[in-house]
Amino acid sequence: MEWQEVGGVEWVEARLPGARVVFSTRSAGSIRESPWLLADALGVAEERIVSGRQAHGAELAFHDSPTAETPAVDGHVIRRPGPIGLVHTADCLPVAVAGPGGVAMLHCGWRGMAAGIVARGVEAVDATHAAIGPGIGPCCYEVGDEVLGTFAELGDEVADGRMLDLPGVARRMLRRAGVERIESEDICTRCEPELFFSHRRDGGPGRQGGLAWLVEEDG
Repeated sequence: MEWQEVGGVEWVEARLPGARVVFSTRSAGSIRESPWLLADALGVAEERIVSGRQAHGAELAFHDSPTAETPAVDGHVIRRPGPIGLVHTADCLPVAVAGPGGVAMLHCGWRGMAAGIVARGVEAVDATHAAIGPGIGPCCYEVGDEVLGTFAELGDEVADGRMLDLPGVARRMLRRAGVERIESEDICTRCEPELFFSHRRDGGPGRQGGLAWLVEEDG
């Protein structure tokens, strides 16, 4: 992944096969309120962005063209160039997966991953590559027995006592689903108040964005 900056707006960018993936910082403001600063910096039309009412589940929306509808979903599958899938995060992980069937952007908190959103996203695009954006790290993510028990079958490495390694959970689930080429930006959102919003740290409404879209062969 590479850091990019235009006009004071910073983001982390990944290039997956046939797709462009962007993880925003708080320099673009709260993406849940408005993505226009980020869209302007990226040089894309805001009208292309598709989003949903996130419910910490595993439901996906499939897009062939931009739409103003906001279904109750936590993932967006982009099957043709045009629409840009957006999820909002503030400690949960934004995870992009890409393959012959397109690209998907997934909102991956512990509930969504427990519900199977990773495997569903991988299957939807026959994913071969993935990119995991910034989220809360194992240094800061203390959880209870219910959460630890949910992921116990992944092995002891995903937790140290009550500290859950959420990116580690995502990597293991991606590999189990058949994805071996995984990029990860291992920056803890709670530890970086200058860069990222964090629900656990701030408790406020601010959100980063994870965006993914298909690009033309020359793009």
